Amino acid sequence: MKRYNGMKLILAACLVTAGPATAASLNGAGATFPYPIYSKWFDAYAGLNSVEINYQSIGSGGGIRQITERTVDFGATDGPMTEQQMFKIDGKILHIPTVLGAVVPAYNLPGVEKLNLSGEVLAGIFLGKVRRWNDVSLKALNPDAKLPDQPITVVHRSDGSGTTYCFVDYLSKVSPEWSKTVGLGTAVNWPVGLGGKGNEGVAGLVKQTANSIGYVELIYAKQNDISYAAVRNKAGKFVKADTAAITAAAAGAAKTMPKDYRVSITDAPGEGAYPISTYTWLLIYQRNPGETGKLMRDFLKWMLKDGQGMATELGYAPLPESVKAMVAKTIETIK
Repeated sequence: MKRYNGMKLILAACLVTAGPATAASLNGAGATFPYPIYSKWFDAYAGLNSVEINYQSIGSGGGIRQITERTVDFGATDGPMTEQQMFKIDGKILHIPTVLGAVVPAYNLPGVEKLNLSGEVLAGIFLGKVRRWNDVSLKALNPDAKLPDQPITVVHRSDGSGTTYCFVDYLSKVSPEWSKTVGLGTAVNWPVGLGGKGNEGVAGLVKQTANSIGYVELIYAKQNDISYAAVRNKAGKFVKADTAAITAAAAGAAKTMPKDYRVSITDAPGEGAYPISTYTWLLIYQRNPGETGKLMRDFLKWMLKDGQGMATELGYAPLPESVKAMVAKTIETIK
């Protein structure tokens, strides 16, 4: 009998820790793109404030789904919610920009240390029309590279993904054929290629597959020591992703940032702008049960004041000052 009562107590404890936040915890899920910086933030914040923030890196599609169903306290996405998705929400949800990042064409091409790509050629590769590494279009962009006469293995995301959204948002802007036949979304019908789950899955497939190309968030290419290409921007310059190039891409949009923060900065103007850059957002209800609103407000204030300084070392760009000022006011509306 004592053993039975003990089991009931264990079960009760499990039930208490599951589901939405307790008094000193928050539960979230979503984008893999910002997972490295979110993981660092949540650990640092827990050490300073004794607030545990649990985060599942399951992709933007999963984050949107879980915040819609209210199975988490916050979601995370690299592709803003659509009007149709917002319509399904019971209450008002806020897109809170946290940092900026870049999606890079990561490749595994033995003997080729530098690679230049254009949006048109990238679209051709992912449409399955540019099939070999020594294709004339690739040779024209890389006249000095020893491109092999080998088939290109394309790698893409298999799950709903904000990284995908950013990548295909860019391709839709630079390729009319892509826009017409594949289009834009966190998940699309890929014409060719292998699927990997999360940025981690795509990075893993590219790293283990010779003559492959995929797309991942910059930090995943760096952490896995995978080569990534420079991309020709709107000004005609080949730019390799780094924090300065991401910041340059955000500069124009920062001046005209919409009040709901749902903005695209792919194919941005400017000689130094990296063309496949994006904001990433936390999805938070404006009104929340219990202490959740206060816990979120306190964390977000810390994120703006102290967390931004951790972004650059992980390959992300901090928010522009004008955007930080806007976000600070929005945070105060969270209840």
